[in-house]
Order: sequence, then structure tokens, then C-alpha cells
Amino acid sequence: MQKFLVLYLCPTSVIEGWAKTDPQTKKELEAKMQDEWKKWTQKNKSMIKETAGAGKTKRITSKGVTDTKNEIMLYSIVEAPSHEEAAKIFEDHPHLQIPESSIEVMPANVLPGMK
Repeated sequence: MQKFLVLYLCPTSVIEGWAKTDPQTKKELEAKMQDEWKKWTQKNKSMIKETAGAGKTKRITSKGVTDTKNEIMLYSIVEAPSHEEAAKIFEDHPHLQIPESSIEVMPANVLPGMK
């Protein structure tokens, strides 16, 4: 089995717009998505090894550390026989119901001597 890094992305403008959504509407839609996410996770639990939310971002360069924003909302670590099989399970993921959202799946290649 190979390991893959999965990034759940959404434009910051969409998140900012969501923050302005009517609280009752927001609560109902979040509950629906959480239920669908749990069902999706249960269906694919043998491949999903870890999922977590991404918090506030710091960018580090040779000039120092600064606060920044990016589109990463969450990440997962997935184990699958191939890149194609890892990507395929995300085709019906509830995250894709968020406008302009996407999911990226990439091999997590261990660097020699870094394990």
C-alpha cells in the first residue's frame, strides 16, 4: 500500500461568505454535511488513516515568519494500492458540495534517510 496526502481546499472568499450565512441555515447545512461526511468516512474507513483540520497559517521564508491565508481547510492521510484508487474514493466526497471547493491527492513520498 502507498501513502497519499489529501488536501481539502476552498477559496478564502467562500469561507468568508459562509461566515455571513444566516445562523439557522448554517446550522442545518453543517449538520447535513457532517452526517454525509460520517457516512462517507465509514464507507472508506479502511483507506483513511488520519484526518484533521488545518489551522491558521504561518509562512516561513529566509526573511522571517509572517501570518498568511491559504485554501487548505483539512488534510487526510490515505493508504491505497495506487494513486488512481486513492483519488477515486473522493469523487463523491461531501466536501465537494461547498462552492468552488476541490480535493487534491498526491503521493506522500518518504525521503531517503528521513524515516
